[in-house]
Amino acid sequence: MKEWISGRNAVYEVLVARRRDVFRLLIADGAEIQGKLAEIVQLATRRKLTPLLVSRKQLDAINENHGGVALETSAFPYAALTDIFVRADEREEPLFVLLLDVVQNPQNLGTLIRTAEAAGMHGIVIPLARSAGVTPAVVQASVGATEHMPVVSMNLAQAISELHDRDVWVIGLDGGEDSQMVNSDRLGGKLAIVVGSEGDGLRKLTRKQCDEIIRLPMRGKIESLNAAVAGSIAIYLSYIAHRQKT
Repeated sequence: MKEWISGRNAVYEVLVARRRDVFRLLIADGAEIQGKLAEIVQLATRRKLTPLLVSRKQLDAINENHGGVALETSAFPYAALTDIFVRADEREEPLFVLLLDVVQNPQNLGTLIRTAEAAGMHGIVIPLARSAGVTPAVVQASVGATEHMPVVSMNLAQAISELHDRDVWVIGLDGGEDSQMVNSDRLGGKLAIVVGSEGDGLRKLTRKQCDEIIRLPMRGKIESLNAAVAGSIAIYLSYIAHRQKT
């Protein structure tokens, strides 16, 4: 299965990561081959791809926000949970994993993947069904961070069980009477953060499997943050707490 990745940053990261097969590179006729676009052409040439100049209308048909470039690639290569474990072992770091419980908005998924990659997380787990997958829109929203992050699609309950087997502390980000205000003293070490869906939060089974449910302090008049923002804050609070403890 093939798909089109567009946007200069996303295309660049696909070529840098070399996790996918690549087939065609389209560049808008008249685009100046400099900066990031020049780097893309150089990387493509190394992969024996000859850029094809096409009209912007042709690129618009792929994605209106193409930035003058589109790359035809193989489908996103999903990882296995063991790949995340191996990555942590190779880095000699405690497991640091993000689980997404039915996040359906591609922009939110892309933002969370970008944050997770920037914070050095070892991988992401998404459910097999009812969740956004790693589509070209998600790749672009993540600014290509998807290409450097193992993403596993599997039963979330099974994933949490396997994480518990490895003594990973699993915290769910959600509200409710049983939620505790986030406490940096309980972050760091082997840790998995679970972020719920945009509307309903964590599902009952997922919530039940978490070792702790946390919430972020809200001092303003707005009652909540969206999944991507809340998840990103929790990721970085955990990242900072971990660095302070090592």
